[in-house]
Amino acid sequence: MARIAGINLPPVKKVKIGLTYIFGIGSNLVAKILTITKIDGEKKIKDLTDKEVEILKSEIENKYSVEGDLRREISSNIKRLKEISSYRGSRHAKHLPVRGQRTKTNSRTVRGNVRRTMASGRRAAAKKV
Repeated sequence: MARIAGINLPPVKKVKIGLTYIFGIGSNLVAKILTITKIDGEKKIKDLTDKEVEILKSEIENKYSVEGDLRREISSNIKRLKEISSYRGSRHAKHLPVRGQRTKTNSRTVRGNVRRTMASGRRAAAKKV
C-alpha cells in the first residue's frame, strides 16, 4: 500500500487518479509530477514498485505544500484577513460568500443548506390509520 504525505492511496486506482486523493494535488499537478518522475499514469497504484513510490513521495513532499502544511497555510491566511479586518475577512467571519457572489439567492453552499421557506420546515402529515 502506497502512503504519501500521510495519505493511504487506494491500491485499485490508477496513479493519475489516486494522487488526487492528496489535498492540494489536482489533475494538472499530477500530470506535471508524472512527467517529471517519468512514471506511467495508467499503472495501478498496487503495481508501483517501492522505488517508484519513493520517487513520487520525495517529489511531492519536497517540492509542494500538501495536506497539513497547506491546510495550516490556508487557515493562517484566513485568520490574517480577519485580524486586519478586511472586507474578505469579515465575509469569512460571517460565513458568507467571499468572492462577490450574490446572497439574495444561491449562497447555500457557504451558509450551509439553510432553507427558510414555509414548505421546507413543515412537518410530515400524520399517517392514516
